[in-house]
Amino acid sequence: MANENESGAQSPSLNILAQYTKDLSFENPGAPRSLQSRDKAPAININVNVNANPLSETDFDVVLTLNVDAKDGDKVVFAAELVYGGVFRVTGFPQEHMLPVLFIECPRLLFPFARQIVADVTRNGGFPPLMIDPIDFAQMFTQRMAQEKAKAQVQPLNS
Repeated sequence: MANENESGAQSPSLNILAQYTKDLSFENPGAPRSLQSRDKAPAININVNVNANPLSETDFDVVLTLNVDAKDGDKVVFAAELVYGGVFRVTGFPQEHMLPVLFIECPRLLFPFARQIVADVTRNGGFPPLMIDPIDFAQMFTQRMAQEKAKAQVQPLNS
């Protein structure tokens, strides 16, 4: 009787069943000129998104999307997009903890692998490896929940 406590209830468990690269794109539109040394570093913008979809009652597909662009003024120096996913088995958590597990803990486990892929692809593109700073997925989740709540409050009334 794995994962059961004395009362017979299942203790919380989070397992990674699989990890995968769903989409990876790297663009270096100005090569080889973009590889020349420059006076200042390009401005780097990173967008992060997390989505989760149920596959079964206990299994979930969690996808971490990282969009990176580096610009010098209005010129794109490089752009990268990574869609990195994991299949997680989540059991024994109370229902009210499921969203935080899926949108905080799961991407936290995926992030180091996604970060390494982005570092490798930028290095292989001829640039210094881009080491993305750690991401506060708890803060992202809190902001997203606040946005969802605000959207729900301003839904137009259909008469």
